[in-house]
Amino acid sequence: MRHFLAIQECTNQELRDLLTLSVELKRDQRQGTLRQTLKGKVLAMVFEKASLRTRMSFQVAMSELGGHAINLKPDDIGILGQREPVQDIARVLGRYVDGIMARTFLHQSVLDLARYAGVPVINALTDWSHPCQAMADLLTVQEHFGRLAGINLAFIGDGNNVARSLAFACSRFDMHMTVASPAGYELDVESIQAANQERECLVQMRDPVEAVQGADVIYTDTWVSMGQEAETEARVRSFEGYQVNADLLSHAPRARIMHCLPAHRGHEITDEVFESANSVIFDQAENRLHFQRALLQVLLG
Repeated sequence: MRHFLAIQECTNQELRDLLTLSVELKRDQRQGTLRQTLKGKVLAMVFEKASLRTRMSFQVAMSELGGHAINLKPDDIGILGQREPVQDIARVLGRYVDGIMARTFLHQSVLDLARYAGVPVINALTDWSHPCQAMADLLTVQEHFGRLAGINLAFIGDGNNVARSLAFACSRFDMHMTVASPAGYELDVESIQAANQERECLVQMRDPVEAVQGADVIYTDTWVSMGQEAETEARVRSFEGYQVNADLLSHAPRARIMHCLPAHRGHEITDEVFESANSVIFDQAENRLHFQRALLQVLLG
């Protein structure tokens, strides 16, 4: 594995090995036996979007493995491609550091960094995909159910970057995924067809109640992602009826509740469900650290 840009660019074995290593390193961290396998390594963290979990999890992971992470804010580097071409930024960073983690708007920016940097590049979120989140989510599901194969995941809300990465992840691990979205906010046809190419694992529908029937996991995400703030009012109106609340949970009362955060409580999810015994939301957040620690060891170690 040279880079980590999208789930579908990895082999099944690479993904399975990453999950296995995540479990091993999580155990080592808790037992105090984690080895500093990245001593002397430096990771550049490029941010076009604000971040809490992404920055903290990567920085802590690098520190725990003996390496060092440098945070580059938008004011430092400019929006990629505006202050200077992405290929120039990539080639400069590639001569300074051992790896690059990038959280950008355009997916093409991450692809260009990978093409020109000469060092491993990690997609820490683009408007098109969020593979680190999806893999941390699978680690969480595996911990709570003891398996991935056969798990039914219902995604309620916007067919966005998280939904897309989850769809590809579910297809690789023999899971089933149902996406319930209002008209105009569905997961794109190309992604659905690609996820279903090897086997029929993904269904798009309108009705959230139908979507959660038999669900092991109910997953939601914000209705208004970063960069979509001007559409807030229209989006909130469009997603009326797609809130993950007690009524929806009553149709799958044993389902675990997942959310990739940040959450807008009272919009896509209620406080009652967010704080319920069904919620594994903060396990997800923690597992970003454990998956990304494994990813860094594989790419930089």
